[in-house]
Amino acid sequence: MPLKPPHAWKPLNWFYRDRHRADRPPSAPRWIDTFNDRLAVKMTVMFGSIWCVYMFTVFSLLPVLHASWQGPLLYISNCIQLVALPALMVGNAVIARGTDQRAIEDHTALVEILNDVREELAQLRAFTAGIARTEQENKERPAGVIAFANEATITVNEPAAPTGSHADGSLSGPAAG
Repeated sequence: MPLKPPHAWKPLNWFYRDRHRADRPPSAPRWIDTFNDRLAVKMTVMFGSIWCVYMFTVFSLLPVLHASWQGPLLYISNCIQLVALPALMVGNAVIARGTDQRAIEDHTALVEILNDVREELAQLRAFTAGIARTEQENKERPAGVIAFANEATITVNEPAAPTGSHADGSLSGPAAG
């Protein structure tokens, strides 16, 4: 007797379709999708407000005033929960889509900034390597003071003082006559 193959459960493709798949080019959302997304976000914001908390608190205290209302209020409460839970989940998913897109844009911008910083760091390393090379050459030069006469002395490793005015205001050089 041949064995019957096990039943493979296949969900309804039209119900579970993913219109945001990466392997398909993005298409413009249909008007019903836009309406559903907007309604889900508005319901999420409405159920997430403090005024909704106040309303449900008053709603839950109504049986204290009239005990006979407890049955209908319990039914209404269950209906609200059955509607609110999926609406909150869909609203959060729609809001998360925007967050994901912003995260991708932020990541791209940060990678560009990182590449710019790496380029600048390479330039700074090349520049500081040149400074270090110059310092090494200066260290290898002879040190000491060379005297040509009693009036002129030159220090080898110090840069020459610019001609012009001194700190005390006196002039030096050919203009000092």
